[in-house]
Amino acid sequence: MRLDKCLGQAGFGSRNQIKKLLRGRQVRIDGEIVTAINHIVDMDLQDIRVADKKVEGLASTYLLLNKPAGVVTAVSDQEHETVLDCLAAEDRATGLYPVGRLDRDTEGLVLLTNNGPLGFRLLHPQYHIDKTYYVEVNGPLEPDAPDFFARGVTFLDGTVCNPAHLEVLSSGVEKSCAEITISEGKFHQVKKMFLAYGVKVTYLRRIRFGEFHLGDLPVGAYRPLNTEELQILKRYFKKK
Repeated sequence: MRLDKCLGQAGFGSRNQIKKLLRGRQVRIDGEIVTAINHIVDMDLQDIRVADKKVEGLASTYLLLNKPAGVVTAVSDQEHETVLDCLAAEDRATGLYPVGRLDRDTEGLVLLTNNGPLGFRLLHPQYHIDKTYYVEVNGPLEPDAPDFFARGVTFLDGTVCNPAHLEVLSSGVEKSCAEITISEGKFHQVKKMFLAYGVKVTYLRRIRFGEFHLGDLPVGAYRPLNTEELQILKRYFKKK
C-alpha cells in the first residue's frame, strides 16, 4: 500500500502530519530515509520506522495455490469456480486476487495476494520472470525439438515468441513428456508453441513462477509463503 495510507492506518496522524514527518526525514524503510508520500510499502516485507518506532498494522496476504483444472484464474465468474473458491472463508482476505492467469484446464502454481503494486511488478516484462511448465503431448518430441523452441516459435498469425528452454523427459509415438520454460505470457502460448511444432498439449501444469516452486503441494491445496519466499518478494520492492 502507499506509505501515507500505511502510516495513517498505524495512527501517525493526518495526511498533513505525515507529510511533516516525511519532510523532517523521520521515516525510514529498511534503514533508508524515505520522503515520498506515495512510496509503496508492505509491512510483511519491510521494516518501517517513524522516529525509530516500528510501524505495526495490517499486513498483506501472500498465498501459493496449486490450481485444479476447471477453475478459472479470476476473483469472480458466473459459470465456473474461481481460485478464491479454493480458499477457506477465513483465508479470503479483502482485495485478494491472482497474480497473472492460467487457462481453466491448466493446473499448477498461482500466487494470490492483496498487494496490488507488487502483483503488477511480478507481471511487468522488465523483470523477465520465467515460468516453467510440465507438459504432456500426443506425439513424439524428436531430437530437434529443443532447438526448435530455443530459436523462438512463430505462430501462424505472425506472432513471434521469445526463445524457450525445452527439456524432453520422455518421447513416444503417442505420448511425450517435457518441461518448458518461457519468459513471457502470451494467450495460450505454451499450447500454441507445441502446435507449431506439430503436437497437441494434452496436459499442462505450471511448476515454477520465478523463484517460487510448486513442489509437492497437492492439487487444490494452498499455503502461505514461507520466510524465504517473502524475502524473494522483498527484492521486488527494491527494484526500480
